[in-house]
Amino acid sequence: MSKTSIYGLTFEQLTAWLLEHGHRKFRASQVWDWLYKKRVTQFSDMIDVNKECTELLEQHFVIQTLEEHVKQESTDGTIKFLFRLKDGNLIETVLMRQKFGLSVCVTTQVGCNIGCSFCASGLLKKSRDLSSGEIVEQIMKVQHHLDAAKQDELVTHVVVMGIGEPFDNFANMIDFIDVIKDRKGLAIAGRRITVSTSGLADKIKEFADANTQVNLAISLHAPNDELRTRIMKINRANPIEKLMDAVDYYLTKTNRRIMFEYILLRDVNDRVEHALELAELIRDKQQLASVNLIPYNPVDEHSQYQRSEHESILLFYDALKKQGVNCTVRLEHGTDIDAACGQLRSKQIKETPEVVL
Repeated sequence: MSKTSIYGLTFEQLTAWLLEHGHRKFRASQVWDWLYKKRVTQFSDMIDVNKECTELLEQHFVIQTLEEHVKQESTDGTIKFLFRLKDGNLIETVLMRQKFGLSVCVTTQVGCNIGCSFCASGLLKKSRDLSSGEIVEQIMKVQHHLDAAKQDELVTHVVVMGIGEPFDNFANMIDFIDVIKDRKGLAIAGRRITVSTSGLADKIKEFADANTQVNLAISLHAPNDELRTRIMKINRANPIEKLMDAVDYYLTKTNRRIMFEYILLRDVNDRVEHALELAELIRDKQQLASVNLIPYNPVDEHSQYQRSEHESILLFYDALKKQGVNCTVRLEHGTDIDAACGQLRSKQIKETPEVVL
């Protein structure tokens, strides 16, 4: 019998499963506590759960499915983990030390089919979605790393911005959010979780309807269709007008702030006229929108793109601010350890061609 990750069950799903298998409801609370508060890695360590229950769990589930393959530590405290999945595939997870806490960036797919022409994570096409358990376990692996350091540190923030398009793995992503938000477990508040999408308009509306109470970021990267289609092929199916209609639906439905992410590419999308066009595009959304300007991380395979000059970044920022746009320039983390998303994975696969794809 193929076992699945216990981390893939929400609390409600775990409760229903145990009831279906003849156990009382309180067992779910016990098991949940051992998984997420005491953070055991073996069912046999759940010492106040009766043996019949732990043996049943052992028969059907596993706790650990990810194996640490490579770990890189930056001088700024960022740690990048390359995990090997049970099928041999590799995924990346990043721990970032921020002023406001410890943030983890998780991956949702093996590879990516979105095809952004500047992105390292799309160098290898999607081979499969991650299960909700595999996404949750990334958080747990990082938390176990922190636990081992014995400094009483907890993961406080999560960004779903790693390899893959989260909205292309929608159901598993929603279950993942449910698990990490649960107050009886990791208790990561919705306001401290951000999901990033390249702009799947229909899924943005579905996300609004799901009422997850987490933050949404849109990878925009261009202020018009001609330019956005050139650098992001997803824009062919989800042009800006369709995308902005979905954004309007989201803002009306949730009344939550939204962030537009904008990677600055030298002499491509970083001129002042682009900034003014961007400001006009989101003018009617400015009360609930902000722009996060991102200095580009150059990728060897995408040598046609370079990081914008510092002066260009400042001029772009200044133009947006003068138009009343709330914007920031992203603080960089891990620039000395293959900082671009997907970069470490692609380098490792080149070095170890036997990896399953």
